[in-house]
This record gives sequence, structure tokens and C-alpha cells, in this order.
Amino acid sequence: MKQFLAQPATGSLVQELEGLVRTALFRQGSEVVGYLLQAAADRIDADYRPSAGQIRKGRESLQVQGLFGLFTLQRDYYYSPATGGYYPADAALGLEAGHTPALVRLACLEGADEVGFQKAERHLWETGGIQLQARQIQRLVQRVGPAAQAWQQREYRVGQENRTPVPIMYVSADGSGVPMRKEELEGRRGKQHDGTAKTRQAYLGCVFTQHRVDEKGRPVRDWESTTYISCLESSDLFGPMLRAEALRRGMAYAGKLVLLIDGAPGLENLGLINFKDAIQIVDFYHALEHAGKVLVALLGSKEHPDYTRRRGHWAKRLLKNGVLGLIAAAREESLGTPNAATVEKELNYFVQNVDRMQYGTFRRQGYFIGSGVIEAGCKTVIGARCKQSGMFWGKPGAENILALRCINSSQRDNAFWKHRLAQLAAPRFPAHRAA
Repeated sequence: MKQFLAQPATGSLVQELEGLVRTALFRQGSEVVGYLLQAAADRIDADYRPSAGQIRKGRESLQVQGLFGLFTLQRDYYYSPATGGYYPADAALGLEAGHTPALVRLACLEGADEVGFQKAERHLWETGGIQLQARQIQRLVQRVGPAAQAWQQREYRVGQENRTPVPIMYVSADGSGVPMRKEELEGRRGKQHDGTAKTRQAYLGCVFTQHRVDEKGRPVRDWESTTYISCLESSDLFGPMLRAEALRRGMAYAGKLVLLIDGAPGLENLGLINFKDAIQIVDFYHALEHAGKVLVALLGSKEHPDYTRRRGHWAKRLLKNGVLGLIAAAREESLGTPNAATVEKELNYFVQNVDRMQYGTFRRQGYFIGSGVIEAGCKTVIGARCKQSGMFWGKPGAENILALRCINSSQRDNAFWKHRLAQLAAPRFPAHRAA
């Protein structure tokens, strides 16, 4: 401080000054937090009633790291041959491996962000003066991640749902390949020339609502109404998860339920099993993608001079409920040609989804016909973090990261962390449960 007052102020000196002030304030803050948590730990230990078989072994110290730095906490330790060691104060205060709840939450937010663990370490230090190593951040994510997965996959129970009526609720889903380590891919079939896989399918689902259309009759998604869930397991597990999310969002109170999804057999079956009463719409952009495959079969390649024009023609006809006419025209054009079988194979996507491709009707009814929400979600939730150059994931690591990213993208951090702290505090009085 004397140096600052004695010398002409410069940018570098101001930067140094602010850093010193922050350090001083953090030191005081850490002392205050440590004092308050010590008082809380003393009350918790005084009130604690051990269960049968638990023996108090005395008081032990713990070096705790919080947002403002390190402090020491003294608390009681109990041991039971049946349940092992237990610190009542640690559980009640929500401490995770010697870190405060606020720091754990921030570390998980940074660790699941696009920047990765190394940049998260630098970002925490530069922005908050928090010294937390990349490996510590990764360990905290690994510690909390399974709870985030379980929270996503929790079963729906009556009474959990939002009972506010909504005119239209949408459910959408898609998949994206996540690059995995070799040991995670053994025995899995893939798209490589030798039939092996480099990625594993990560499913992403979302639920959002719509109350109105704009002045041109186009649907308007409700602001901040989208919630996401993720899954690296099969569609057999993902489907019920997505249904449970829709039920929690108030599916039973929606005027109309729209399933906006790709027409691939796996996702189609998911919809039929879990949302059988929904209005089903095949995503228009996936339909156009398959239209391109039909045209490649007809014309030979995308480089054909008529490819772009004819793809535009398919788009216009599809938007006017013309899918049956397009199927008939393509069959007639390929009749008697060597590529007739290939054309028929690509047309099967449309043949199987005629009723779900009446886009003209759906637009007049004010529905979304494109899955832009879930496509953007696949890019931001999955791709931005899990598909960066040089990344190869283990299944648990990818699941942990995706679960935390879904919770954050759904703006449900407060609900999850409240649940997490309740989980940690649950065994505070084991004697009550034994009784």
C-alpha cells in the first residue's frame, strides 16, 4: 500500500494492488467462514446421537478449502464395524473431500464447461483468486457426476409434476457420437470400413413448451422452457428417462403433446412405446437429409448439376404434404434402371413415415416441424465439451460431464445442488432410522 501511495499510479501497479487487496480480503473471509463453520460443527457434534455400534473415537482436524481459501475444522469421528467411519459434521455441512459446498458447485460448473479442466484451473484463479488444481477439479466432477446421473434418471412419482397447464408440449431427441477410448469400444459395431467403432452414441432429449405463434403463424418457443437429459445407454433406458422428464414437466396437463424426432427405427420405436398418444412429426431437416440420399441414388452423386435444384424441389413439395407424390415420382424415374433397388431402399424412410411428414398440415396447425432445439443441444451440450480435437472419453467420465451440462443447460443447478446437499446430510442421525 505504501508503495502504491509513494509512486505514480500505473496500470501494472494498479493490477498488483487489486491482487493484494483481494488476497487480504480472502484471508479475512476464510477466517470468518472457518469460525462460523466451526461453531456449526460444534453444535452438530453436541446434538449427534450415535447409532448402535458406533463408537466416538475423538476429535479430528480437517483442512477445508472454500471459496476464500483454507481453514482448519475440528469435528468428532465415529467408527462402527458395520458402517465404517463417519463424521457427522462433514455430512451435515455438505463437505465433499474437504471442500465446501459452494466451491464444489463452482468447480463442477467450471469442470463441465467447454474449457476443460486445465483451463478451468486458470479461469478460477484469474477470475476468483481460487487455487484449485485441474486434477482436483476433475476428481470433484467424478465425485458428484454419478449423483447428477442418478438425478437425471430418477423415476417419476405422482406429485412431482408441474401442474400448470400448457397449450403445447414438445418432446424431442437425437443422438451424437462421442469419441471413446479403445477399451470402451471393444466388440461394438461402427461405421468404419472394417466395421469397428470410434464413437459411442450419446442420446440427448429435451422438453419445451409453446403458448403462442407469431404474427405470421409461426410457432414461438416459450422463453427458457427447455430442459435436457442425456444417456449413453440404449434407447430402451433412454426412452423411459425422457418420458419421466416429460411427466415432471407436466405432460398430463398439456393440451397437446408433440413428439418431434428423427424417423430412424430406433427413435420411432422409442416414441411409440413411451409417447404413443403424441402427435408425431419427423424432423423436417432429417427428412431433407434423406431426400438428398434418394437424389444421390437417382443422379449418381451430389455433384450432379441438378442435385441442388431438385433438393429444393423436394423441400417445397414436402412442405405442401407432397410426400406420396415424391415417392411415386422417384419410383417412376428409377423404374427399369440399375439403381432402382438403391432408390427403393432410400425411399423406405419416407414410405414408413408418410403420416408423420404432413408438414403443410402441421405448419397450419402452428407446430414446429424442425428439431432445431435438439440439434443445437447436441452441438452445445455434447459436441462443445465432448467432441473437441484429441479428446477420447471413458464412459463414466463422459456420462458425468454430460449429466452436469444437462442440469446447467436446463437451469436446474439450484434444484440439483439442493438435492445433493440433502443426500449428504441424510445419514446425520442414523439412530433415528434404526428406531
